[in-house]
Amino acid sequence: MNLDKTATPPGHPDPDGDRADGQPATRGGREHPAPVPQADQVPPDAGSFLRRVVWRRLARSNSWWTFLVLMVLVTAFSVMRPEQFPTTFNLRNVATDAAVLLIVGVGMTFVIIMAGIDLSVGSVLVFAGVAAAKTMTAVAGPDAGWGAILLGVLAGLAAGAGWGAFNGFLIAKARVPALIVTLGSLGMALGLAQVLTEGQDVRGVPTRFTDTIGNGRFLGVPWLVVIALVVTVLGALVLATTRFGRRTYAVGSNAEAARRAGIAVDRHMIEVYALSGTLAGLAGVLSLARFTTTTIGGHANDSLGAIAAVVLGGTSLFGGIGTVVGTLIGVFIPAILQNGFVILGVQPFWQSVAVGAVLIAAVYADQLRRRGRQRR
Repeated sequence: MNLDKTATPPGHPDPDGDRADGQPATRGGREHPAPVPQADQVPPDAGSFLRRVVWRRLARSNSWWTFLVLMVLVTAFSVMRPEQFPTTFNLRNVATDAAVLLIVGVGMTFVIIMAGIDLSVGSVLVFAGVAAAKTMTAVAGPDAGWGAILLGVLAGLAAGAGWGAFNGFLIAKARVPALIVTLGSLGMALGLAQVLTEGQDVRGVPTRFTDTIGNGRFLGVPWLVVIALVVTVLGALVLATTRFGRRTYAVGSNAEAARRAGIAVDRHMIEVYALSGTLAGLAGVLSLARFTTTTIGGHANDSLGAIAAVVLGGTSLFGGIGTVVGTLIGVFIPAILQNGFVILGVQPFWQSVAVGAVLIAAVYADQLRRRGRQRR
């Protein structure tokens, strides 16, 4: 008679808790049913997970609420002006209007996550546009080819990077508060731009540059929007997946702890401000392409607009929290408001009132969330 060596002898419990004869396992003659899993040991189903985890995280995210506000605005304007607002032409204009500010906002996102501030980006944008225009016109004039245009673009990027590195050096090495440094740079960059141009806008920008980048399209999408989206995607990837991004979060959360962990905090601060200045320079070059002139007096509110967009997108002014995707959402709120008010015939001054109210609400929500974390 062949016996299975793995069989459990009669009267002994098997690994599943039952005897080989099919009866429940017993101890001391009394049956002991299998333990019932506790409520917290039962794996949640998909619906429970979505309700308890995903929704909770979304509810705590300022970016989520900002996105809801954006959708409400889009829906409201679409209902009130269905023939004018939700058209391809109008939405393309909204995206084009937001493109330059979005590029500035990406750089500002890194700065604010690092618990810094940069009030100078609007003036740096103007200075970079002047540097680019002066270079292009000096090399070849309105009929310049792509070689001269490329030199002008590089001049604008270098000008922006230089101002950013200057800000970062004074903040990191000289220990001057960021608010004071960037406020001073705001006046210096704008003043030097006016000195270089004698207060007059530079004209004669190469037509090839303005026709292609400023007014041209790629697969039906304006080149300005395409470039802004590329910058946004790259910025999001750098912030979320690279060492540079992780260090930005670390410095913003606790600079001293980051320093003790081996991060060169001063160097990183200079790099982040240089990045912000470079993107402001790129925005200046794109603004030059769109308007065919330097528009020296047209960017007075760009710095505050970029800060508002970043904060509306869920980035904390206290540092350590934020995403580039949130900034993308935040940028479109003032753009949609401005466009919708124009279509409705409402005075555009109400845009500032509405954006200011939403901004205060976003900062207040961020403070409530921080207090809730501290209580835990």
